[in-house]
Amino acid sequence: MLATSSGSPACAEDGRPRRLAAQLADMIPGAATIRVSLTDLTQTWPHLHAVVKDEAGRTLELGRPTARVAARWILRVWPEVDWMRPHTFCLADATLTRSDLVAAERGR
Repeated sequence: MLATSSGSPACAEDGRPRRLAAQLADMIPGAATIRVSLTDLTQTWPHLHAVVKDEAGRTLELGRPTARVAARWILRVWPEVDWMRPHTFCLADATLTRSDLVAAERGR
């Protein structure tokens, strides 16, 4: 997340999710959602993991540094969330939802 010269976050607390969504949309063109968790199925220990999808639901390939930065920024905005469970950040409306709840809504 960007910071001012004083070291405080550049985003005000009330508009932080929306500003984060705008920054991530600029950083990752075509991204619609970012799924973040500390459980990467390819790792045996907690490991920061992000999956980016476009509007059609197709996974976008990202470099490891970009995926890590995006995931870290999201974690910093919501530090109180249980990141062992995956959460999805929607860039369109700047909301964070537990990924299993998103899947349950689609199945209805």
